[in-house]
Amino acid sequence: MGQEIEAAHFKPEDFLLFQQKLTQETRMLDTMLQKNAFSSQHPVAGFEIEAWIVDNIMQPAPVNDQFLQSFNNPLACEELAKFNLELNSVPQPLQGDGLRQMHKQFQQTWDQALRHASTLDKQLLMIGTLPTLQADELNLHNMSDRNRYRALNEQILNSRGKPVHLDIIGHEHLKLDHHDVMMEAATTSFQIHIQVPAELAHHYYNAAIIASSIMVGACANAPFLFGHDLWSETRIPLFEQAIETGGYAGVAGGPLKRVSFGTDFAKHSIMECFSENHAHFPVLLPECKDTEIAEFAHLKLHNGTIWRWNRPLIGISDNGMPHIRIEHRTPSAGPTVIDAIANMALFYGLCKKFTDDIIDNGLPIGFSQAKDNFYQAARFGLDAHIGWKNGQKHRLHWWLEHHFIDAALEGLDALHIDRKDGEDYLELIRQRVNNRQTGSQWQRKYIQKHGKHFKQMTQHYLQLQQTGLPVSEWEY
Repeated sequence: MGQEIEAAHFKPEDFLLFQQKLTQETRMLDTMLQKNAFSSQHPVAGFEIEAWIVDNIMQPAPVNDQFLQSFNNPLACEELAKFNLELNSVPQPLQGDGLRQMHKQFQQTWDQALRHASTLDKQLLMIGTLPTLQADELNLHNMSDRNRYRALNEQILNSRGKPVHLDIIGHEHLKLDHHDVMMEAATTSFQIHIQVPAELAHHYYNAAIIASSIMVGACANAPFLFGHDLWSETRIPLFEQAIETGGYAGVAGGPLKRVSFGTDFAKHSIMECFSENHAHFPVLLPECKDTEIAEFAHLKLHNGTIWRWNRPLIGISDNGMPHIRIEHRTPSAGPTVIDAIANMALFYGLCKKFTDDIIDNGLPIGFSQAKDNFYQAARFGLDAHIGWKNGQKHRLHWWLEHHFIDAALEGLDALHIDRKDGEDYLELIRQRVNNRQTGSQWQRKYIQKHGKHFKQMTQHYLQLQQTGLPVSEWEY
């Protein structure tokens, strides 16, 4: 959930000063984008993977501080809960053998983390929601010891004025109240980053929005929460409800939500997203910094408290040039390293193909259709009905089989990704579709066959994850 801050509590004057700095930086961003002062280089790839630390009976183990101190790897950091951690990548040019290099890098980091976990008599698990997790384990005692998390908890609950209320209707119905933001810790994701030419960033942003339904359905890996069978990708309603707070004068019921699919496509510039952030969302973490305006320290901190499923970010490259990247937040973590790279290949290919098509022919569907597609796919996975050009509707697995996988390969070709790499990774997506077996579908098949034995299922899932076999080949 972002960078650390120095304070956990704030005074009214902190908010006023921060707002002034945020306004200055937002204006500077607009000026620099208009003057083409941001990077225009070929797309660059990156990712973040969130994982669970579990004990030998598949219960969450709140030891990330001990793990990270002894692991001492700059690519690893804590997450909201003490039983979660995050592993990051080194940015990689999205061309040639870029996907293969990302795969190699991810596998090395993951293997090192697995070996280190074993020295603590623990194991690491990549999955969207931990099937053995109990609601009472999501408490402030299990919150990672960071000021950022304490401050977010305080500010979000203050803005809501009432407890978190979960109400998710899927295959089953889950309703419960919770009194802190720790419900968010139950959602672990694979966040895919793409740094893009600034002048095209709004087209890539729109392309990522359109691709979201395809990604969330094809990568689904979170059907179960607290013993309930809910959505194919239960992370989506869970995250949205766990941090449900709105914009100015709206509190939790406001028209704009801090966790959302967004409000519209960007019509002319990616600046529209940052202007919306400034105009509609109150500051949550008003930590003022003594930095130059063009470092965008306050804008980046504010942007980090608004969780669109596709989120534009500002970064500074090693050469000092600012850049724009899109963070795509819809896929679950797991099921395996190679599945994650296949998910990246699908996203990057679709993102490039859709961007080129948007530039040449305009948007293929309206925003309301893209939004409806997204929530349908999150709920029903590969069986979701997806609307496309000219009002055509088919199930997502049909679209993937007949159109979207081929479209992704065209996009990877346009990025100049090695053809064989593109074909090999996308073949894993094709196998998932042909076998009707995403991570969510495998979990449901296992429970249907063996009953609601979540510990047993999670142990079997972990064993299969450690084989490295793609989920499309898993037996249950």
